[in-house]
Amino acid sequence: MADQSTTTILRLDSSASGQQSITRRIGDEVIKRLLHSSPDAEVIERNVYHGIEQLSQQWVQANLTPPDERTQIQKDVLSDSDKLVEELDAADIVVITAPIYNFSIPAALKMWIDMVCRARLTFRYTENGPQGMLRDRPVYLVMASGGVPFGSPVDFASDYMKHIFGFIGIQDVRNIFAERTNTDAAESERAALDMLAQWLPSPQQNKVA
Repeated sequence: MADQSTTTILRLDSSASGQQSITRRIGDEVIKRLLHSSPDAEVIERNVYHGIEQLSQQWVQANLTPPDERTQIQKDVLSDSDKLVEELDAADIVVITAPIYNFSIPAALKMWIDMVCRARLTFRYTENGPQGMLRDRPVYLVMASGGVPFGSPVDFASDYMKHIFGFIGIQDVRNIFAERTNTDAAESERAALDMLAQWLPSPQQNKVA
């Protein structure tokens, strides 16, 4: 287990394109710059494209059952979800890489969201409405779009991701967007790195400064 003083970075990849993914390449650069600032940081990597379970009737029933009333079977059903919540809760920094598929996020990333948005665990309902229960921390949201303009009426991905993190208490979402990659992928990546430089200048930029 990492020392409490060690920065923990949770990286989540979701593209079906594997190592050819634009979002993965930009995510690699985010991690590189974070490690330049914090060389001793621990990076936890999870590719949600593999191994995230879908919601089931048993899962929903177990989640709705008060924790002290759950059977061992129900606890087992929730165990993977519990682990994902623990990973997120322990992270000091989160890096999410996600392409836009059909105007929204990959199904695999939605399955991760369903596993970590847990009433009484990551959010709760109050008389003033829902309240996030996780502490705030930086989330670097790396997204790529083949043709959908970010922030447009047909972008059902980026605002959704920001809303989801705010819903569980994380407000510091830092957008890094590669837009219209089908037109000019190289220029799209350069523009995304310019957005990244707002928070994490490259080592070369620091030397020039």
